[in-house]
Amino acid sequence: MKFIVEINIMPLKVLLDPQGKAVTSSMKKLGFHEVENVRIGKHITLEMESSSEDQARKRVDEACKRILTNPVIEGYEFLIHKS
Repeated sequence: MKFIVEINIMPLKVLLDPQGKAVTSSMKKLGFHEVENVRIGKHITLEMESSSEDQARKRVDEACKRILTNPVIEGYEFLIHKS
């Protein structure tokens, strides 16, 4: 079966996000005073073949832990859809 996977990777909430701080500051300077606490991360979409959704979840989790994230500073979550 073919699956489409959407992965969101974000800096851990306990860590400072310098990019997010810079964007928050710039938005306030441009008049977006209602915006607070911007956090900037990555969004990855991929397609994969797998015998089952459970197996696909295991492989995506492994990929996130081994190559797509730095677990010291980032967390992740993902959604899997049948293609």
